[in-house]
Amino acid sequence: MAIQLVTTAAQLRAESARLLTEKRGTSQGLVPTMGALHEGHARLARTAVEQNDVVVASIFVNPLQFGEAVDLERYPRSLDADLALLESEGVDLAFAPGVEEVYPGGEPMVRITSGVLADKWEGASRPGHFDGALTVVAKLLHYGLPGAGQAAYRAYFGQKDAQQLTLVRRMVADLNFPVEIVPVPIVRSPDGLALSSRNRFLSAAQREAALVLSRALRLVEERANAHEPLDLDSARALVESQPLVALDYFEVVDPRTLEPLAENCRETPFRGEGLVLIAAKVGPVRLIDNVPLDS
Repeated sequence: MAIQLVTTAAQLRAESARLLTEKRGTSQGLVPTMGALHEGHARLARTAVEQNDVVVASIFVNPLQFGEAVDLERYPRSLDADLALLESEGVDLAFAPGVEEVYPGGEPMVRITSGVLADKWEGASRPGHFDGALTVVAKLLHYGLPGAGQAAYRAYFGQKDAQQLTLVRRMVADLNFPVEIVPVPIVRSPDGLALSSRNRFLSAAQREAALVLSRALRLVEERANAHEPLDLDSARALVESQPLVALDYFEVVDPRTLEPLAENCRETPFRGEGLVLIAAKVGPVRLIDNVPLDS
């Protein structure tokens, strides 16, 4: 079945209800995106289609989470290609609202506050980013909510944006949203680079340099799996040895609180759960990546 494009919340509710009735569906999935879709988004859509009777994907470039107007304008838009990708994965509805539909009357006077989980890492480098991200996620989760008692409801987020995923889970739990948040693993290119819409802005030399991020993460992961000291200093030095890469942060944190682990294991073997976070600028492009630890 061809994907259907809707641009208003009213159309989305009406069409999702119709599809659930036609399919006698018992579950609905939502895949929130900002467009410029790639294989990572395809995996989100594919997972949602496998687990739900009706799937909605949103395409909305959210102005609230961009610190500078130039970054908002530069963000790639490719609606036709995005629709083709979503259709190939079996998504039923694409919700692509305009800014005036999501924020009628201009920027909202009331927003979600992301709290202490957003004070560090990406939040420290991009003030206000997570308030804007959570505000639009909250709205999208409401837009995609099936009619009362009509279906189970799930929303799909990639693990590459690890801090955002943690914040969305916390928001859903703290504010009692009736939705299950489903994390989907990172998709990487064959050389190890985590897929990102921003990768298209890298030159050939910058893209080659960016591979040091995944190499450093893999080095720490291998040490954790071998129950060796993680020796973050040497992994950090590996990144800093690449002249085209400007490291922002590289740390092992608790995956629930995002606090640095006291047992970062520079000298003692690593055991337990952790999340290795890394962020760096490669030329003009800011990249993030992460790897979970469980040993």
